[in-house]
Amino acid sequence: MAAKACDVEEQPEIKVFDYAKRAQWLRAAVLGANDGLLSTASLMMGVGAVKKDVKTMIVTGIAGLVAGACSMAIGELVSVYSQYDIEMAQMKREGRTENMGTKELEAEKEKLPNPWQAAGASALAFSVGALVPLLGAAFVKDYGVRVGVVIGVVSFALLGFGWLGGMLGKAPALKASLRVLVGGWIAMALTFGLTKLVGSTGL
Repeated sequence: MAAKACDVEEQPEIKVFDYAKRAQWLRAAVLGANDGLLSTASLMMGVGAVKKDVKTMIVTGIAGLVAGACSMAIGELVSVYSQYDIEMAQMKREGRTENMGTKELEAEKEKLPNPWQAAGASALAFSVGALVPLLGAAFVKDYGVRVGVVIGVVSFALLGFGWLGGMLGKAPALKASLRVLVGGWIAMALTFGLTKLVGSTGL
């Protein structure tokens, strides 16, 4: 019995992988990519309503990608840093940091979300989504075909992101995909229509 007890005590500690934490990161990445996809596509469609040449649409898309990625990164950095500061302040108020050594304190800090990793992941996810309409429009000269290609590739990507978001959020995948797709169509149609209307007034 003593030998068995000794064997049990000597068994290495098994680290449990935090799948919930991974799912949160994946879901945030999917949402970021969806934002990049839809905002860039809508921007390109809106500008394309009044400027039909391919260069204008591509430059508009690139500007949307850079601006959106920077905005997402800075917003995520500020948000996660605020959360980090709150968690550290709470630990100090509770007196947990006073009895910790340097290694223990570093270990506790590693458990907290990393603001720079979050900012980089957010910017990367947005950029990946934004590249979809850019690549779809880049090699098509004819305006009508170009718009059709952008709508097609964006619709396909919206269905994929909606399905992934639904799976990670434990929601019905088909319903989530259709909801994201219809929402994307509405966003692109409104941007195209309103920009066309403003452009036709001669402002």
